[in-house]
Amino acid sequence: MDGGLTAIFLAQRPMLLRLVAARLGNRDDAEDVLQDMWLRIDQLADRPVAQPVAFLYRVAANLATDRRIAATRRGARDSIWLDGQPEADDVPDAERLLIARAEWRQVESAIADMPDRMATALRLFRIEGRPQSAIAAQLGISVSGVEKLLQRAYRKIHDRLAQSAEDSGGAHRLGSEGGPDRAG
Repeated sequence: MDGGLTAIFLAQRPMLLRLVAARLGNRDDAEDVLQDMWLRIDQLADRPVAQPVAFLYRVAANLATDRRIAATRRGARDSIWLDGQPEADDVPDAERLLIARAEWRQVESAIADMPDRMATALRLFRIEGRPQSAIAAQLGISVSGVEKLLQRAYRKIHDRLAQSAEDSGGAHRLGSEGGPDRAG
């Protein structure tokens, strides 16, 4: 029976190719589908097929549909992956990265110079995300006391960054809209 199904496949191949190419819109993909068909026919060597021509057309149509579905899924997956990638502007350039690192060192230095309670309140609120009421309970002060500690902590950090910007000759300025200012 294998010789019969193989012979019918070879005789019908031009029509099968046209059918699959029409469904996929691409002759190269159609050739790949017919190659897959050839491998499947080889696996069916010992099984009788009642209507071999109809069987071959059904296999070709099913493989074309499978390939089209796989291509759609692959395209959707690739699109989602590409959409999740950062844009070129989202990736910091070397200069912005160096400025950010220098500013972070200044922030760490400012926190290290703060009184213990102030630094603790800032870390608990900003880093650990604890509510001010929990911080107040832990430190044994009121919520407004925590708010005042945080305000003074922010002011110390702001002042340290501003002083650093002045000391560096205005190479960068905290809060500037257009990025780092250039000293000219």
